[in-house]
Amino acid sequence: MQTPLKSIGGAALVWTALAMSGTGAFAQEVTLRLHHFLPAQSNVPALILDVWADRIQEESDGRIKIDRFPSMQLGGTPPELIDQAIDGIADIVWTVVGYTPGRFPTTEVFELPFFVKDARAASSAYWQMFERHMKDSDFADVQVLGTWVHGPGVLHTTQPVVSPGDLKGMKIRGGSRLVNELLDGVGATPVGMPLPAVPEALSRGVINGTTVPWEVTQAVKIPELVSNHTEFEDAGLYTLTFVLAMNKTRYDTLPPDLQAVIDENSGLEFSIFAGGTQAAADAPARRIAVDRGNTIVTVSGEQADEWRDQVAPIYTSWVEYMRGRGIDGQALIDEARRLMAEFDG
Repeated sequence: MQTPLKSIGGAALVWTALAMSGTGAFAQEVTLRLHHFLPAQSNVPALILDVWADRIQEESDGRIKIDRFPSMQLGGTPPELIDQAIDGIADIVWTVVGYTPGRFPTTEVFELPFFVKDARAASSAYWQMFERHMKDSDFADVQVLGTWVHGPGVLHTTQPVVSPGDLKGMKIRGGSRLVNELLDGVGATPVGMPLPAVPEALSRGVINGTTVPWEVTQAVKIPELVSNHTEFEDAGLYTLTFVLAMNKTRYDTLPPDLQAVIDENSGLEFSIFAGGTQAAADAPARRIAVDRGNTIVTVSGEQADEWRDQVAPIYTSWVEYMRGRGIDGQALIDEARRLMAEFDG
């Protein structure tokens, strides 16, 4: 006959097993810290990151809680975000890949000038190429959850810009190595700095303009600081690449069912959603500049050809740069173009 003590011990083992299985009342719960550089009300946090985080919390039945830390609230600078994910300072980060120049070279194919026409198509191609070429090389130290690009890159300047010659003598902020090379190619003086530093730099006259897509201009008050904007018909002047990345150990130590929740809300479809959502936010932000009476120049036709001809050497130099790193850059260009053309979403 079993003693009461043994009965109690047996019951405890059952409850322990249920808890460890991830299906019982004491299933493991985790809190993840999501860190990024934009204010919480900006388009990317509000329309993409919060939507993603809320869905994961809901589909995990509350077992995953995602605390959000905008505007670098966990400390550091935007270029340090990817290392914060690697080192576990943050569990998840969203960042501009180009904030660490040359560190993730394969992503730069989508930053070539006048290369991307559609953010959804490019974000789809970016994820597919990440899986083939970057997962086990460039991004081997993190668990990548999403890859995407923004809508067309735009020039926002203190003086009107129609042709490349108008940029001579102007100091323009660029967001990545290739964007700075583009600016140099059209006669501007490129100034590298993270986005949060742009408003002060503009107001103090440290720079004469900046490159950002329309959607982010509201968050950093660009239409209030400059009154001239130059956009391009067809393909955008440039794009930047983004990554949503998670600390690899943190991901690997999650219970399989919680890993599945994250996996089901990440990857190709999420990347397309993120890129498309960010690009869709361009129009309302552009309207703010229009309503303020700012000057908007749309470059097309022969004027656009002049810009393209002047930055065309960047393609050759990038292929050579990649060859020096043992990577076939021309093959990446061809693959990205094919995947973007095949996109039917």
